[in-house]
Amino acid sequence: MRKRIVFTGGGSAGHVTVNLALMPHFLREGWKVAYIGSEAGIERELVTRIEGVRYFGIATGKWRRYFDWKNASDPLRVLKGVWQAHRLLRSIRPDVVFSKGGFVSVPVVLASRLHNVPVVLHESDLTPGLANRIAIPFARTVCTTFPDTLSHIPGGKGEHVGAVVREELKRGTRERGYALTGFVPGRPVLLVMGGSLGSQRINRAIRDNAKALLERFQIVHICGKGQVDAALHLPGYRQYEYVQEELADLLAIADLVVSRAGSNAIFEFLALRKPMLLIPLSQAASRGDQVQNARSFERQGFCEVLEEEGWSDSAFLAAVQRVADKRGEFARRMEQAELGDPLSRLLGVIKATAGR
Repeated sequence: MRKRIVFTGGGSAGHVTVNLALMPHFLREGWKVAYIGSEAGIERELVTRIEGVRYFGIATGKWRRYFDWKNASDPLRVLKGVWQAHRLLRSIRPDVVFSKGGFVSVPVVLASRLHNVPVVLHESDLTPGLANRIAIPFARTVCTTFPDTLSHIPGGKGEHVGAVVREELKRGTRERGYALTGFVPGRPVLLVMGGSLGSQRINRAIRDNAKALLERFQIVHICGKGQVDAALHLPGYRQYEYVQEELADLLAIADLVVSRAGSNAIFEFLALRKPMLLIPLSQAASRGDQVQNARSFERQGFCEVLEEEGWSDSAFLAAVQRVADKRGEFARRMEQAELGDPLSRLLGVIKATAGR
């Protein structure tokens, strides 16, 4: 009988990318693959493109770090999601559930306990987020990207596997990248990313300083959904709302990157040896995980970090200049990093869990 696996995770691309890297392997090996995500989140858009994966949407809620009346109603949506996930798991009868986190994953993990389906969690950040902290007691194994995360996983169920990077990102070509952008070889390319949802702060910094930056760089600006400035047209500047297959080719021509500090993204830049200026979400706007991620990379000599507190245009331009001047040093440090084969390790953990 064919083995069955259910993937879950969503809310942002960072809670989906590892799943996107794993699913093709299970499909090639003949597994039945299903995905339980939110009814209208970005995960639906990303996953439904993959032939052979059945997608199911459920109700979900989240806890906001600010006052919002939805904080009172969303627990009811979570309970509804648990019931929906329970019915789906009863029908699918998976051998294992793999959860990448995000609040859509919580109902699926809770429902898995009702069916005695083993759960493998994956935590990308240095410390677990709230959704994974809720889910950890119900998991068989918690796989981590950072080795230091193991100290935050109780019960001895943590296992360090490293950072899983999508193989397709390594297949980009400079020829396609230049053809896509219309850029010319020989001038450095600055790639700007603010995450799948975009960063208004980074977008504003790039646009306010575009002329100064274009004196030295050609700029690829991935703005985020709904954040393209249709009135801005400058030679050597290309903006995109969001890219998927094209990202590999855009990364192939990038000489340095300005980005938020989500774990999946920065490890992809590390694997591709792209010097980085990381601008993490502030602790006022998040739980501080991106600050921890960025500082860890800074200590290892992979990047410069510019925090939003005390921000100024002059500080931003100076930080970009420092990364450009030191990009050879950053690249050498990244070449020395021991990345191993995290994808194979993670596949092994999931298959072993399914076979118990």
